Parts: sequence; structure tokens; C-alpha cells
Amino acid sequence: MRATSDRTSSGNAELDQILNGGLPSGRLYLLEGAPGSGKTTLALRFLLDGAARGERCLYVTLSETREELLAVAASHGFDLSGVDIFELSSAEAVLGEGREQSILHSWEVELGGMIQLIQNEVERVAPSRVVFDSLSEMRLLAQDALRYRRQVLLLKQFFAPRATTVLLIDDLTAGEEGRRDTHLHSLCHGVVTLERVTLDFGPARRRLQVQKMRGVDFVAGYHDFTIGRGGLQVFPRLVAADHHVPFVGDPLPSGIPELDALLLGGPLRGTSTLITGPAGTGKTTMALQYVDAACRRGEPCTIYEFDERIGTMMVRAAAMGLELAAHVERGLLRIVQIDPAEIAPGEFAWSVRREVEERGCRLLVIDSLNGYLAAMPQEQQLILQIHELLSYLNQRGVGTFLINPQHGLVGSMIPGSLNVSYLSDTVILIRFFEAQGRIRKAVSVLKNRSGPHEEAIRELRIDGEGVRVGAPLAEFRGILTGTPEYSGETGPLMEDRTRA
Repeated sequence: MRATSDRTSSGNAELDQILNGGLPSGRLYLLEGAPGSGKTTLALRFLLDGAARGERCLYVTLSETREELLAVAASHGFDLSGVDIFELSSAEAVLGEGREQSILHSWEVELGGMIQLIQNEVERVAPSRVVFDSLSEMRLLAQDALRYRRQVLLLKQFFAPRATTVLLIDDLTAGEEGRRDTHLHSLCHGVVTLERVTLDFGPARRRLQVQKMRGVDFVAGYHDFTIGRGGLQVFPRLVAADHHVPFVGDPLPSGIPELDALLLGGPLRGTSTLITGPAGTGKTTMALQYVDAACRRGEPCTIYEFDERIGTMMVRAAAMGLELAAHVERGLLRIVQIDPAEIAPGEFAWSVRREVEERGCRLLVIDSLNGYLAAMPQEQQLILQIHELLSYLNQRGVGTFLINPQHGLVGSMIPGSLNVSYLSDTVILIRFFEAQGRIRKAVSVLKNRSGPHEEAIRELRIDGEGVRVGAPLAEFRGILTGTPEYSGETGPLMEDRTRA
């Protein structure tokens, strides 16, 4: 049965999404990548998808044996019983008993015989989908680039009237003088490149790129992917502008009137709030206060924890009266522990998308930005990627809280090395100050892009009664040093309280 649609699925839903519907049917495509990048796995999924649709599918293996191919399929749980496999792994299989002759060069006979056997098998099976794995054998037999290109062109012309969708696999064997062989790109209707990058620490990163696809408005650029049992898990590059939904930008209250007064009601939905300050000032606890309040309103929330263990955070939250465990049991809160060096930026963005689009997440916390950057130290353009992710969350009306620890326990009030104006809409700064021989904490708002905010500095206390914010404190000195000193009366300052 032939495919009736003008598109043929690649067998991978996310790759089809990148291609805006799949591969144009009846064309010749090149799937290239270094060994171990996932080419064979993707090609098998391509054929299995066709077999599931009732199409005849043919896998022509020019280097691997049938047993090796079946072993690869078994490792992914694939059943190839519905796929025809044609094995051409040796010259004897091509030439038979007539290989000993002296009129023609052996490579001319081998290449011509191989192409003829493939054509005969295609005419016998009449497949809708064909995979050639791999072209390196044809390249070696052709001896020179011109003859190799001519043979591939003959294959393209052979398949054209048969409306067969063909996938050619190339392992990027170097051409003359070690140069990469790319002259097939012009012959193929589309080119998909798989890459495998080994980092200094952690697992290898894999990504794919659609180099060209005639007649298709595909999503350009690199897309991260992983290989697991069942095939490739592709994470399409996030384009925030494609995901806007209407929403009401109402405030997100914390449940603490004095804290909400700093932002005249709270940060708005569809904005990002950066909470910054030295270690130990209560940045995560403040974000958890907003999470607890949102869950009490029945809004799904998600916390991505890069730094602290989830168990430690839950114990600390319970001591302050925050019912995170109850929210988790009710399904309103999901806490995800991120293992450093085990996740790519695209995979993280895809996880966030699932939380928003499948769970309906309304408030999201990333703890912390430093942990995010440290988890992917060799990735390029991480700041641009996190900005695109925040833009996506803003487009979906999600309130986002980012935790950004300052360097050192005390010091400059500049929030680390990140461009906070570029990353966030609102910046809440927590810092230490001295008063009556004690180290205390102060909270203030540096900016609020979505509206006015209180300019006062208030005292912040986190104790047995949870998060408490005091009255505005006016008599400060040394504010710009990052460690201001309060010289006022003792009356406005708060005292420790222990929960009964």
C-alpha cells in the first residue's frame, strides 16, 4: 500500500514537528553523522513506522550483517518481522563465482554488480520506504568522487518514478586529503545531520540539524536529542514567539501582606522574578512562600532543584509551616531534582514545556541560575537559551521565580555576573545588615518592569513562624556597599519567634 499523503512520517514525532509534518514523499534524503550518533536507530524507526501503516519497507545493509542489525533492533525492543532486510556485506555476495576476471577493474565489477542486485531486490519487493546503510561502502568501491556521485544519481533516477521515499545513511567518511565529503547534498531532496559531542565531564551530548529540506519550512538550528530504549528522543529548539496564549496578568500574592506591598500586590503572571542575594539570606524560602500560596489557591506549580537535595528542602519548609509535602500528594506541586552534567539545555526546555502544556503549571521556580549554568559548563549561548525559555513562560502566562546567589557571603549589591535587566522583569534583593551588634536581613525591590514598586528597605526574618517582613526602615547608611548598617531606633526591628 502506497502512502496517499504528500508527507511521509520520519517515525519520530518530534522530528516531524521540526519538519512541520514530516518528509515530502517519494524523495531521496541523506541522513549523515559520525558513528554512534544514532543514524541506524532513526532509520529503523522510519521503516517501522511505514510497516505499521501497512507499507512495504526495505533495509539494504551494505556493511552490517543481518545478525548485527537484528541485535541493534532487539536492544531497542524493535520487531523487524515486517521489514525486508537485504544484506550485501561482502564482495562475494555481489559477484558470486564470476569475480575472477581481468578485462575490467575489480571495483568496476563490484560496484556495478552491487547496484544491479539492489535494483533487482527493489523491483521484487516494491517498497514504499527504503534505507541504505551505509554509503561508505559505495564510496570505497567507486574509487573517485565523480563515479560515486554518478552512481548515487543513477539510484535517484531509478527510484524517482517508483514514488519511493529513500533514506541514504552516510557515516561521514573523510574524502580526499581528509576533507569532509558533502557533494551529495545537492543531489538529495533533504539532508539531516546527527552530531555526537564528547564533553570534558559527563555524558556525550547529541544534537541534530536539518541542513536542507526543499519545499519545507522547517525549524532551523540545532535540536538536542538523546538515545534510549525505543529510539531517539528529540527536543525541538524552543521558539517562544510560537507559543503565545491569551492570559490575564493579575498579581501572584505570597500570602504575606508586607511582602506583597513591596510589589504593590505581587509579581504579575507572565513575568519572571529574580531573587538574588548572598548565601543564607532566604532566597529559596521566599520563592517557596509564593509556591505554597499558589498551591493553596489550587494552581499547579513546579520546582526545578539544581542545588539543594529535595529531602533537605522539604524538611526545612515543613519547619516553617510550608505544606509542600501535602501539595505534592495532591498533585499540585512537582519537584524535579536536576542531576548536574546529565541534561542538555534543549532537554531541560522540553521538560519545562511538558510541565506547562501537559500539567498546566502556573508558577515555576528554577533554583538556581548558577546551578543551571554549572550543570552545562561547555554549552554555548546558555544565557540566550534561558532568556528564550523565560520568554516562552511569559508568553504562556506562567509566573517564574529564578534564584541567583551572589558570590560570597557579603559584598557588593550587584547580583552576580548575570545581566538581570536582560533576564528578568522583577529583581528582589536580599542582603545582610548590621544593627545593635547583630547580623540581620533586609529585602528590597531593585526594579519591577511590569509596574510601580515600593522603594523602601524592609527587614526580613525567617524563623519558626515562617517568612516575616517588617515595616520600612528609613535610617540606613552604607546601602551601596552591599552590607548596609541600620542606625535607627530598636523599635521597628523584629525579634525571633519560635513556633509553638
